[in-house]
Amino acid sequence: MASYIVPVILILLFIYCFVKNINAYDNFITGARSAVDLCINTFPYLVAIFAAVELFKISGLSDMIANFVGPAFEFLGIPKELVDFMVIRPFSGSGSMAMLSDLYARYGADSYISRCASVIVSCTDTVFYIVAVYFSTTKIKKLKGTVFIALVSCFIGSLFACLICRFI
Repeated sequence: MASYIVPVILILLFIYCFVKNINAYDNFITGARSAVDLCINTFPYLVAIFAAVELFKISGLSDMIANFVGPAFEFLGIPKELVDFMVIRPFSGSGSMAMLSDLYARYGADSYISRCASVIVSCTDTVFYIVAVYFSTTKIKKLKGTVFIALVSCFIGSLFACLICRFI
């Protein structure tokens, strides 16, 4: 049944365009052209974010931050093994997924640490990637408040993730 969903939607879309006398092909081309423009406009921002994430990891700054805030995180109930993971998560989705699979391999998929990391991945996002992509297409340039609130939300989501996993 699921394999028929996309073809049925496409057929319904073509029927709708025919009934409303809409030129589907021209609208598709217009949308594709604007998508290409979007890719071209966001590419420099994405390159900058990916370069910053790699520099952040290679320089050892993420390890220094993890060592510095580790005791405070443990006091709040977040395992010290997740500090580096939580530092990387707002910067890199692929980096945090690689760390997640490493946590699974190291501690087991059913361990408290792995369950916390799984819920953290589900309830937080890559803040800086999203800011780079979405705000690169707008005229909004003052992002300090937005980034701060997003990072605080990620931290609170991570805190509650570990709290929930503690009782499950």
